[in-house]
Amino acid sequence: MRKKRGESCENLERWLLTYADMITLLMAFFIMMYSMSVLNISRFREAAFSIRSGFGGLMAGQGRSILNATGTFAMAPSPIQGDTAGVAWRVTKPLVKYIEKIGKDQNAAAIGEDYRGIVISLSSDKLLFEPGSAKLRRDARHVLDRIARTLAKIDNMVQVGGHTCDLPPRGGEFASNWELSTARATNVLRYLVGPNRLDPWRFSAAGYGSVRPKVANNSMANRRQNRRVEIVILRPESQLAYVSQELPRRIGDPTRAEIRRRLEK
Repeated sequence: MRKKRGESCENLERWLLTYADMITLLMAFFIMMYSMSVLNISRFREAAFSIRSGFGGLMAGQGRSILNATGTFAMAPSPIQGDTAGVAWRVTKPLVKYIEKIGKDQNAAAIGEDYRGIVISLSSDKLLFEPGSAKLRRDARHVLDRIARTLAKIDNMVQVGGHTCDLPPRGGEFASNWELSTARATNVLRYLVGPNRLDPWRFSAAGYGSVRPKVANNSMANRRQNRRVEIVILRPESQLAYVSQELPRRIGDPTRAEIRRRLEK
C-alpha cells in the first residue's frame, strides 16, 4: 500500500542513536588512553600492590596486605614473596632464606619490603660492630659477602643507612650518634664495593643517628633493635631521585620535559 503524500516515515533516524553511542565510547576510550600515558608509575605500583593484597592472605607473587589483622595500617615492611623492586624472586629467594635463618637463630637480621624497595636490616650489636665502634667484626664479613653475591646479580641502586638508639656513643671515639651512624654505614658500603668489587656508582651511604627509630627508645631491648644498618635495594622509580639524566640547571629553570611540552603546544 502506497503512503499518502505528507505522511512521515518512521524510524529513519534511529541510526543516529547507535552512532552517538559509538562516538561516546570512542571518546571514553581515548580519555582512558591519555590518562594511562601520564600514569604515575610509583603510585600505580602502590595501588596495585594494595588492591592485589587486599583480596586476602598471602598468595604467590605478592606480599601481605598493607593492613594488619586488626585493619590498621602496617608500618613494618611486609615479607617478600614475589618480584619486588624490579628484582626476580628467583634472585632474591636464596638471600631471603639466608637472612630469615639468621633472624630466627640469632634475631640479628631481617629482610622485608617497604616503599623504598627491598630492605635488609642488620643488627649493629649482634652482628656488625662492638658497642661505640664502627669497625666491622670478622664474623660480619661473611654475612656481607652473602648479600654482595645477590647485589652482583642485579643493577638496582643500593642505599646503606646507619641508625643508632638515643643513647650517646660509648668510648668517646665519636662525638655524636650522627658521626657513629655515618661511619658505620660508610664502612659497610666500603666492604661491599671493596673486597666484593661491586660497582661503587650504584651505592650511597647515609647516617641517620637516632632520628629514625624502628621502635620507641623506651627499653634496652628496643634500643638494640634501633641500633642497625639497613641495606636498601631501591625500586626503579625510586632511583630517579638519586640519578638524573639531565645536566645541572639553575633553580627555577624548566626541565627538558617541560620545554618539550611547551614546544609541542
